[in-house]
Amino acid sequence: MSLLQLSGYLLYAAFICYLIATILFGGAIKPSKVKNAPASAEKWGKLAITITIIGFVSNIGYFITRWMYTGHAPVSNMFEFTTALGMFIVGAFIGSYFMYRVAVIGVVALPIAIIIIAYAAMFPREVSPLVPSLQSHWLTIHVITAALSQAVLAISAVAGLVYLLKHVDVKRASKERFFLEAVMFSLVLVIGFVVSSVTFGAMGYSATYQYVDKEGNTSRVEYHKPAIFGMNKYVEVELVDAENKIYEPVAKENQSFQPLVEMPPLVNAKKLTTVFFSLIFGTVIYLLIRLITRRSISAILQPLVKKANSPLMDEIGYRSILIGFPMFTLGALVFAMIWAQEAWGRYWGWDPKEVWALITWLFYAAFLHLRLSKGWEGKKSAWLALIGFTIIMFNLVFVNLIIAGLHSYA
Repeated sequence: MSLLQLSGYLLYAAFICYLIATILFGGAIKPSKVKNAPASAEKWGKLAITITIIGFVSNIGYFITRWMYTGHAPVSNMFEFTTALGMFIVGAFIGSYFMYRVAVIGVVALPIAIIIIAYAAMFPREVSPLVPSLQSHWLTIHVITAALSQAVLAISAVAGLVYLLKHVDVKRASKERFFLEAVMFSLVLVIGFVVSSVTFGAMGYSATYQYVDKEGNTSRVEYHKPAIFGMNKYVEVELVDAENKIYEPVAKENQSFQPLVEMPPLVNAKKLTTVFFSLIFGTVIYLLIRLITRRSISAILQPLVKKANSPLMDEIGYRSILIGFPMFTLGALVFAMIWAQEAWGRYWGWDPKEVWALITWLFYAAFLHLRLSKGWEGKKSAWLALIGFTIIMFNLVFVNLIIAGLHSYA
């Protein structure tokens, strides 16, 4: 068994442990009128955190063995970075659990980590040589610090979500109810991404297109979903000489589904197609949940957070940002600028990822300003924490998938 295979098995084991632990945490917070309910909840909680730690150790095992196999920190593409982010979120949750002993955080944090790891699994797992700009020790320092900071900031969003689920009236029509359900819908969209990728993967769909990139070079891209959006000046091609890598245009009668819209070179049309299908599949899954349960997802989850300690949730959310913000400043801005100077000869270049890292930093700086000077606590603080993590996810999913830039390594 190679180290790469072993890392795959360890990641799979971690995934299963997180699933089991989520159910156990659910047992620890379930409403109960039985006399010995507190003792029972503590027993479930201990079992749940034990399984979580076993999964986390397995997850670290995946990370180390893949690192040993590749020879560099496994954070160089979307699969590796997103998997690491899921692992760090679990690590941040374990840290918060031993600080505050709050099981309800696990009921929300672990499913988010599970969804992120499942999202990662949809990207290619092959190990490829690093491009020149990634061949630096700053890959390890910058990316791991940035991922760790985002994981800590994720805990603030989890605490904020628990707070809002408890305090927003989901039976009465309001803007708060609408936006809370919109958060749930966005989580279902990630599940839609996983389901659509598995579906088209099982169908074995594949089509290759030749296109002109934003530098004017001719490149090729392989679609694994019907190409709703086409790359700039696309032509469907097929490999006719594997040894010399010669491609020729496909005859019209043999062509696959042709793109409905051609995109400019700035946009990665293949990944935009992926987002399109995620939206379609996610919407269908969301509507099925609503149809079967006849309730919003917020209403389904609300009974689970009834016993949550509101001031403590507010405190966890605030402290997570106090810890995550300086880490993000170092990892996503300072270390990134040092690496940019080394790789590209400038500290700042307004690349889409750089711009969104700056937007994220400005948002959390505004959060701390409003919290400290204006006294924004409770619902206001919870909403801001949730919006902050939404910006991080937008940067991870939308900016990485759709906009072509210097960080488009996946």
